[in-house]
Amino acid sequence: MGSNGKLVLDFTGKVVLITGAASGIGLATAKMFCRLGACLALVDQDENGLMSILQKCRKIGCEPYGICGDLIVPEEVECIAKKTTERFGAKLDVLVNGAGILHEGTLQSTELECFSHVMDTNVKSAFYLSKLLLPQLLRSKGCIVNVSGVCGLRTFPDRLSYNMSQAAMDQFTRSMALDFGTKGLRVNSVNPGFICTNLHKASGMDDKTYASIVKSSEKSHALGRIGKPSEVASAICFLASPLASFVTGVTLPVDGGKQVMCPP
Repeated sequence: MGSNGKLVLDFTGKVVLITGAASGIGLATAKMFCRLGACLALVDQDENGLMSILQKCRKIGCEPYGICGDLIVPEEVECIAKKTTERFGAKLDVLVNGAGILHEGTLQSTELECFSHVMDTNVKSAFYLSKLLLPQLLRSKGCIVNVSGVCGLRTFPDRLSYNMSQAAMDQFTRSMALDFGTKGLRVNSVNPGFICTNLHKASGMDDKTYASIVKSSEKSHALGRIGKPSEVASAICFLASPLASFVTGVTLPVDGGKQVMCPP
């Protein structure tokens, strides 16, 4: 409760680690946690992007800790966990597994190497980092918020490896929630729909296709539009907060109603 009696989100004194923090949903989440008073550890492999979000957070009023590392390299994940522990000791309250990539392709067009890269980036990295930081999270009775996707809840064509990775993340979320609930650790995921980030263009989508999807969202989303990164960040902060103290094992669609729409 705030001084005026209203419910507020306040992460003052809480340590929050966010992966994929240099762009899109991760960036919006970092800025929001910063405004809410959290002590931040921000992780990304894009050094320039990481420096940019560190500067943005400093302007907001916090002093985040940046760690540049490639999450698909086990040794670098171990380094990220070590640096976080060295900086904040045994304290970690929230882990946001936000790093991920999008890949389009069917079984016929997806090579094994590409499939492995998607699974390593979207699933294995979250698994290993969570495993390494689990002792701190159990000690604080903290929480994990995984960034999955609507493709974990509904199947979309030409996205075989991505669909599989998101379904795996959702099972990872539910499994951890069951395994560690009695120890006080909450684990949830957000499942964004089409969000205005650089994720799609980074996957190779051209401007014309992107514009077409944005236009079609008027009919393919119940709310008639695509989403903003800040809208997903709000859901992440809610799930990480005491307001969601009795919520675990949830895969929360933040998709403008995309997953409840019937196919055209």
